[in-house]
Amino acid sequence: MRRNGKIKVENAAEFMCVLPIVVKAFEMEIIPANRIVAQIGETLILTCNTTGCASPSFSWRTQMDNPLGGTVNNHRTYSTLTMNPVSIVNSHDYLCTVFCGEKEKKEKSIKVELYSFPSDPVIEIRPSLVAGEPVTVVCKIPDVYPSDHLEVLLKKEGYTLHEEDFYEDDSTNTETKTVTYSFHPTAEDIGKEITCVAKLPIAYMDFEPKERVTSQKLNTNFGPKNTVITASPGNSPMEGDPLKLTCVTESNPPTQIVWRKHLADESIQHLIENNVLSVPHTRFTDSGLYICEVINLVTNKTEKATVDIVIQGAPNITELSIEPSITVQEGENVSIQCSAESNPPPKIILRRKSNSADMGSYREGRILLLPSVTFLNGGDYECIAENKFGKSKSEITLNVEYGPKNTMISVIPATAVKEGETVMMKCTSSGNPAPVISWKKKTATGELEKMFKDATLHIQNVQNSSVKDGGILSLMSMELKGGPNVIRSFRKLQTMKGEICLGTDSICKVLRSQWRIQIPAYKRFKEK
Repeated sequence: MRRNGKIKVENAAEFMCVLPIVVKAFEMEIIPANRIVAQIGETLILTCNTTGCASPSFSWRTQMDNPLGGTVNNHRTYSTLTMNPVSIVNSHDYLCTVFCGEKEKKEKSIKVELYSFPSDPVIEIRPSLVAGEPVTVVCKIPDVYPSDHLEVLLKKEGYTLHEEDFYEDDSTNTETKTVTYSFHPTAEDIGKEITCVAKLPIAYMDFEPKERVTSQKLNTNFGPKNTVITASPGNSPMEGDPLKLTCVTESNPPTQIVWRKHLADESIQHLIENNVLSVPHTRFTDSGLYICEVINLVTNKTEKATVDIVIQGAPNITELSIEPSITVQEGENVSIQCSAESNPPPKIILRRKSNSADMGSYREGRILLLPSVTFLNGGDYECIAENKFGKSKSEITLNVEYGPKNTMISVIPATAVKEGETVMMKCTSSGNPAPVISWKKKTATGELEKMFKDATLHIQNVQNSSVKDGGILSLMSMELKGGPNVIRSFRKLQTMKGEICLGTDSICKVLRSQWRIQIPAYKRFKEK
């Protein structure tokens, strides 16, 4: 409450400051707005943008429901219609519709107007200029649209020889228009310029240029002659360096130039139609004979020039392989092959890779033969290619598979064991792939019964063969599987007067008093 111009503090809470909250209205725009002038063949992007709507949805169409002729990409608050390249089918009014929720909708349109005036006119003067004889000047204006606005002037040294327009032309697409004019030149006309001026004055379209000009002198047609090729940095660049070949000739009018290359199979490869042939990063395969062929279409004469290019550099190994495969069986014949490219040609060495002085298999050349390989031939092999510019190496691994070898059985402890103690029998063997070891026992019926699959067999609380464990100790069979073979070896276990002896009866009798165990030579055989 205000008293005497003052507000009591206790009543201050009754006053509240209200600030306005501004909510942005839902709006849209098309960029560029209203209308756009685009040249056929270029890229045009129309953008439909929104504000004041969190999740708008967009729709593009032409007002006459023709195909869009472009690609639509929708984003969170805007959508684009891309025409790449613009063609005659894009000459429409495009409508963008935006929905914000279920009730709000806005639309805007843009008119796409097209033209094509991409390059300067091309002048041809035919036939060869000879004083007193008629000459025909031909002016071509490439890919014009809309051609009903085209105006063409032919001039000689600023003086107008001929005017022509295409106001009545009804072309509906881009076309090359031609204007032709013939006259009798005099000797004074030699060296004077003939100019073709093409205009496309469309008042309602804003584009540049609306006028294109080409000039050509009235010179005697000749050539080609004195055609030469220059190579930069030279005829023998290093691999990886750039190479630029330039073909120069004397001719009027200018010649058509074609580059070709002789290939190793005597065929000819067409490369490019330009006076400069560029190779950014040369390779050995770029070596060869290059031909520049120049053609004067007016005089109907042709001339050629050649240059021999030799790419130099350190070797590059292109192939290192093993036949018939990188994984073979013992006894197979194997060949290791290495190919490399370089200039000058490389010296190639194939050898077994080793850190020792004995390098094993070794050969200078592309092929290393290994007849009837054994497991000792397995390992890494390397190819070394070398010339005066350097060397390169590549490695490959030969994998030789073979069955179990060097199989041995050891028994721990080494002394005789008494009943109730533990025996450990360990089998070791080599092979590729690694052998799978299993143990079997011979049952009372004489059959082998699988009892354990591991390299080490533990028999705890050894009992005499007469007790319930029966045949476990009577005959032990160890089986190895690896590569193409299966190998078995046997150990006979017996208890003798409260002791366990491993071996034959005769060996046990001899060694019983010494309390030592001797392992007899075991039998080994292959299962078919």
